[in-house]
Amino acid sequence: MNLKVFLRKLEKDGELLRVLTSADPELEITEIADRISKQPGGGKALLFENTGKGIPLLINALGSKTRISIAFGGRSPESLATEIGSLITTITGQSNRLASKLQKVPLLGKAARWMPKHKRGRGKCQDVIIHNPDLGMLPILTCWPHDGGPFITLPLVHTKDPVTEQPNLGMYRMQVFDRTTTGMHWHMHKTGARHYREYQRLGKIMPVAVALGGDPVYTYCATAPLPDGIDEYLLAGFIRKKPVKLVKCLTQDLWVPSDADIILEGYVNPSEPLVTEGPFGDHTGFYSLQDQYPQFHLTAITHRKKPVYPATIVGIPPQEDAWIAWATERIFEPLMRFSMLPELAEIHLPVAGVAHNLVLARVNTDYPGQGRKVLHTLWGAGQMMFTKFLVITGTDVRLNNYAELARYISRRVDPAKHLERATGPLDVLDHASRIPAVGGKIGLDATGLELEGIEGENQVVPFEALAAIRSCHPEIKDINLDLLGKGIAVGLVAIQKSRQSVVQDLIGEINRNQAFSSVRFWFFFDEFVNLKAYQQVVWLIGSNTDPDHDVTIWKPAEGHLYGVMCVDATIKTKVCDAFNRPWPNPVVMDLPTIHKVDRRWREYKLGKPLPSPSLVYREFERPGGAAIVQ
Repeated sequence: MNLKVFLRKLEKDGELLRVLTSADPELEITEIADRISKQPGGGKALLFENTGKGIPLLINALGSKTRISIAFGGRSPESLATEIGSLITTITGQSNRLASKLQKVPLLGKAARWMPKHKRGRGKCQDVIIHNPDLGMLPILTCWPHDGGPFITLPLVHTKDPVTEQPNLGMYRMQVFDRTTTGMHWHMHKTGARHYREYQRLGKIMPVAVALGGDPVYTYCATAPLPDGIDEYLLAGFIRKKPVKLVKCLTQDLWVPSDADIILEGYVNPSEPLVTEGPFGDHTGFYSLQDQYPQFHLTAITHRKKPVYPATIVGIPPQEDAWIAWATERIFEPLMRFSMLPELAEIHLPVAGVAHNLVLARVNTDYPGQGRKVLHTLWGAGQMMFTKFLVITGTDVRLNNYAELARYISRRVDPAKHLERATGPLDVLDHASRIPAVGGKIGLDATGLELEGIEGENQVVPFEALAAIRSCHPEIKDINLDLLGKGIAVGLVAIQKSRQSVVQDLIGEINRNQAFSSVRFWFFFDEFVNLKAYQQVVWLIGSNTDPDHDVTIWKPAEGHLYGVMCVDATIKTKVCDAFNRPWPNPVVMDLPTIHKVDRRWREYKLGKPLPSPSLVYREFERPGGAAIVQ
């Protein structure tokens, strides 16, 4: 399925909206796409046919369960997961019966036919060859107001190990510097970065090829958390049940998919100094700030006769990447169960947790300590090592019913007894840790016997106690204890931080106050946060905390039955927190672009007017651009 076929299927199923009027790749397309992609269910895919470059732009293509299923040939991720589980069971099943062993032979032969195939000659992606390339021919997006420039946001980056020649397909954003150079945003933990270090050690030029478009399943496979050394195109072949056809690049010793829309051929010279890349409005919902990365040099562009340029935007969730993460969650669960966690019943990554800040897992428990064993196993598993908050439950709760889950945790978890702390790697994009890419982790073992229930009238905190603490502490701007009445032992506090240790002082006083003894989990936020917007609250807890420094665990105070966990999810500054890294602003659109899209909405013919999602978060933005001025 190439991109043109995929577009026809989307349009046939009512999943594609065409924008025929002009739309500017600088900010305007992002603002339109942000409004559409945040609609219930992910909105529709958008094809902008008049980008000013003569090449249409496709965005939000994988931004719903329906479109993921269409991309997978009409199958759901769950059905693929079942197929993977069956395949693993068949191949690895222990049996001495000859018939059973012989059954595996055709299956293994079929699997071999899913391996990518090298094709002689040129592919469709090489219909047009440009030896004097200029990236300016492409409708590359400048996504957000404080971005460092235009970024290629959906690149399929091909590299290979210089020693083993094992290929890798990854997705790494590329900031355009000029007509032939870009940044190459290889995080230190990624395979592309490992390949780069190997070329650097050998003193060799590193060939790189970037595919854009083609079969939409390539985009998914480039993001899939496959083990290092497993060819991503093998997964694509498994999904399609036929091999991916690859053709040789014209100026680099690499192979790329024949049916791609556009190919950017080039190289990285590891002996060159790193270049400044960023800022970029990232999938965390905050800007990732300037840093040093390698530089990609373009040597040729090839493309189909009528290519489509694919793009995505990331930012405050939900966005298109949330649906891609959902597919990964569903597909890879059987692999996790087989390879390391036979007790795993389900794993779930809430959208507000932006993939690595919050992970939930249900397990079948057979012995004491099993929940903690699962915590540490998951922290040691590939990209799960980045997870900051990890919750393990028994099988008698639904992970995607968040109110039910919160009550379940409130009945089972004493923070003084059932929390596990650790320190380890964090995602490079995490902005809350004191040391970049290293920080704390908190695991909640909610698999044990239930504690005394907390339901009932005793959950209502007396008004006098609330009034007293607010009168003593004018920095408290709001307190939300509504969840107590629903059996959820959580208190939310919004404060104005104006001095050092204000949060710790409040935590200590609240913990000693018998009136608040039913609250086991306290979360503190900045004054502008809406404490009743629970998705927003969860997003900020994951984003703005380093559990090593921002999570305090108290043993039961005198007269209290349970311990207390207090989380400081406020902005951290040098003055109030001795925080020495720059703190990023959230990703929101500027008012001129919002007003422009408001004025032009009827021209786009996208249905009834939709408000800008950025208006909800504009109060979060502090002076300073991508980074807050401290």
